[in-house]
Amino acid sequence: MPIAGAKCLRKHPRWGGVGLVVASSQASTPGDWRPAAARKRRSWTGWRFVGPFMAVFALVFLAPIAYSIYLSLFRTQLIGGTVFVGADNYLKALGDPQFWSAFGRVALFLVVQVPIMLFLALLVALAIDSGRLYGTSFFRISVFLPYAVPAVVATLMWGFMYGTRFGLVANLNESLGLSLPDPLSPGLVLAAVGNIVTWEFVGYNMLILYSALRVVNPSLYEAAEIDGASQLRIIWAIKLPALRGALLIATIFSIIGSFQLFTEPSILKSLAPNAITTYFTPNVYAYSLSFAGQQFNYSATVAIVMGLITMVIAYVVQLRGMRKGA
Repeated sequence: MPIAGAKCLRKHPRWGGVGLVVASSQASTPGDWRPAAARKRRSWTGWRFVGPFMAVFALVFLAPIAYSIYLSLFRTQLIGGTVFVGADNYLKALGDPQFWSAFGRVALFLVVQVPIMLFLALLVALAIDSGRLYGTSFFRISVFLPYAVPAVVATLMWGFMYGTRFGLVANLNESLGLSLPDPLSPGLVLAAVGNIVTWEFVGYNMLILYSALRVVNPSLYEAAEIDGASQLRIIWAIKLPALRGALLIATIFSIIGSFQLFTEPSILKSLAPNAITTYFTPNVYAYSLSFAGQQFNYSATVAIVMGLITMVIAYVVQLRGMRKGA
């Protein structure tokens, strides 16, 4: 048995020669000649890079979710104070008509607004990528610019234009002798919110789709033109298949954003108090429960339930998109 640190002669297993080998008491893994301490230091190197991000992620994302789940398991009562109720709050949320009314409203918003927004973003991306658009850079920046406007500012701006007594609609009615419908009426307020969101996010989705088009090999277009393919045929056979992944990402982002709808209706509520109720969207409902009704536990429950529904729907859409792309 060799002594630790002692030098000995050993036949080399590959070349058959004799080499000088230093025996060590520390066992090493095959193919790794470094000491165990060095290997251990190397294994922690990656964690030093991701450690700050993981700490911030746990602090601003995981910790609030954990606290919301904790709150959802309790109920504050006038008699008895805060008591543990388990899943009672979740059962109450599943049978709450106001919650389902808010959910149905954002579901309708999702089904109507998201396809329109993505279709417009697709048209703009295809127009910019065609190379036949005059002033491409200016047009691209102009379409993307609304995304840089804060949602609060955009909502206030559009809310002023929607006004029938002081805004653009009122000026048109007075100048042209028209009687345009009130965009902030109960029957049209959801469409008004959808118009604001579409104006804000068409440029963002356009950038996702345009970036996907830029990675397509130009030789495919050249080969298609040599074969006599029209521009519509090139779009259908080359560009749209290349956009499948980008469209899936944009759709998932849009689904999540639709279910999180909060800023626009919250700002418009002061302009249309009769049209936007306290349960206009699930997030508005949860906010009202927490800050107006002091029902923090039930508000956390509504937020958790809505988060789970959003996660499931986004996951199903992702699976369906991946299967179609396979």
